[in-house]
Amino acid sequence: MNIYSNITQTAQLIGDATRMSILMDLSGMHALTASELAKSANVSPQTASSHLKKLIEGNLIIVRRQGRFRYYQLSNEEVAKAIESIANVSGPLVSNSLNDFTKKKKLEFARTCYGHLAGELGVKITKALMTKGYIKETDNSRYKLTHDGELWISKLGINIAKLNINVHSLPLHIDWTVRQNHLAGPLSLALTKKFLELGWLREGNMKREIILTPYGKKALCEELNLWSTKVCKK
Repeated sequence: MNIYSNITQTAQLIGDATRMSILMDLSGMHALTASELAKSANVSPQTASSHLKKLIEGNLIIVRRQGRFRYYQLSNEEVAKAIESIANVSGPLVSNSLNDFTKKKKLEFARTCYGHLAGELGVKITKALMTKGYIKETDNSRYKLTHDGELWISKLGINIAKLNINVHSLPLHIDWTVRQNHLAGPLSLALTKKFLELGWLREGNMKREIILTPYGKKALCEELNLWSTKVCKK
């Protein structure tokens, strides 16, 4: 035992393939049942329960009861950030089957990252917001929302005041599949929820998967001038 033993124990918890699958699925922010997590990780319910118990004991996830069901979720956003950071230094996703390849492509294109939009689409939208002058990079690796950006956000029907954010210091994440920055934090979460509400995006059948609808493709391209991007050509 040494002063880093607690860090080692957490690393060992995360280092298991099944537990990483569980943590990745929960990084989308949705609470999931043990059976859902077991199916996604391709393990038996008994095996999943054993791993879930260890993750709870390690303070990485929590469980909430709702009626006769038990729902699991990450303990906090810091766990999601830790998983994303590990993914960032681990290289591209590996696909050893057609099913894995399909899953890989879907997650690379668009997924949720603790509720907000990530992947290729998240990066494209972030770049478009900068091109339109709605957000700008700051000197401390953050974004700031411009006056034009505030007007656009309000036009979408998002109440910025209720988000309780510092518009001059918006967080960003380095996307672990695209390896470029995307907007993160409460504003990005609000935008993602609004796009889902408007029908521009919808949740896919796969955990964390986000699908760009035909209506959303047209609307986002018109709103953010994405006509020349790969997203709008698809």
